[in-house]
Amino acid sequence: MTLGDFRVRRALICAACIVASFSVAAPVAAYAGPSVTINAEQPSDDWIWVRYLASAHPYSTVRTAAWSALVSSNPDAAIAAFLESGYDYAVERAQQRRVRNMDFIRRVYETTTVEYSPEIHNEAKRLLGPNATDAERETFVRTGYEAARSRDRVYRDEIGAQKQALVQRDRDFVRNLAANDPGEQVRLSASYAVREGSADDDLVEFFAYGWATGSRLDLEVFRMRHANENMKWRSTITRLVADAEAAEKAAREASEETKEQAKDAAARAWQQVGTQTQPARSGWTEAQDFALRQAENWRAVLAAAQAAQGPNWTSIIDPARTSETAWLAERDSATQQAAYWNALLQQALDGEQRVKNTL
Repeated sequence: MTLGDFRVRRALICAACIVASFSVAAPVAAYAGPSVTINAEQPSDDWIWVRYLASAHPYSTVRTAAWSALVSSNPDAAIAAFLESGYDYAVERAQQRRVRNMDFIRRVYETTTVEYSPEIHNEAKRLLGPNATDAERETFVRTGYEAARSRDRVYRDEIGAQKQALVQRDRDFVRNLAANDPGEQVRLSASYAVREGSADDDLVEFFAYGWATGSRLDLEVFRMRHANENMKWRSTITRLVADAEAAEKAAREASEETKEQAKDAAARAWQQVGTQTQPARSGWTEAQDFALRQAENWRAVLAAAQAAQGPNWTSIIDPARTSETAWLAERDSATQQAAYWNALLQQALDGEQRVKNTL
């Protein structure tokens, strides 16, 4: 392995570890957020959030635990338990080496193809099967991945079609990605492919798997960051809403001598609820914008790949289509969460006015 190979591999592995690092902070208790008023036929806000985690969270342990709550015979209680403590436990389990290895191998399998990375893809597929051992998976993560990557490089060199198909326009496109792609990990991978002293092999590897791998890491980092932030926001707002409701009840039941003081306390409590919605409302608005930007970016990549019609560009067509779909789904989820937090702000404003005008 060259020094350059070592550096980019270390950077990509560190990027994968970013996903794990978001959950190192101390667990947050009591996640079940307050549900705003909804149509009885619609799913609850908690159900919508857990359904998102079940389908999109980067950790398989979290996805499994979330699905178990959703399909429970008593889903309301199971969802509440998952939000209160099950999420933290699932994240903690994901930090265990065996689960981390499986998630890494699954990511490798899903971001490579048998046409362009047969050694990596087929070995990852085998290791995901029931007959592989934990020791084999550990070996693959530590050294086997790089060995398979080297064999794939030899395979592509023997065929030669990818290098022969490279044109200056391809190099210019990757340089533009290195400077302007919305995703940090795609920029890193593209920068390495067109660094000073790079060769055609580096560009071929970028098209074969570096681009798709960087894209997957960018998506997982986005999902993990917003999942963890939202769980913390929900924990805080749950406590504040409960405090505000208790303060309003106390004001309603207060004697004439203490009524005004109790009303002031209740109004301040609802004001605090409204104030605490701001980080979440801002965060989810930014998430909507970023997800839309990513979706539009991958739509442009897909169009470029379909127009180019070369062997290198062919390898990115399916990942581009998948990435566009995934980012559009993230935009939709962020829109749902933004609506939830905006409704909580309105609930806080209504509570404050109710305390001031009707008690």
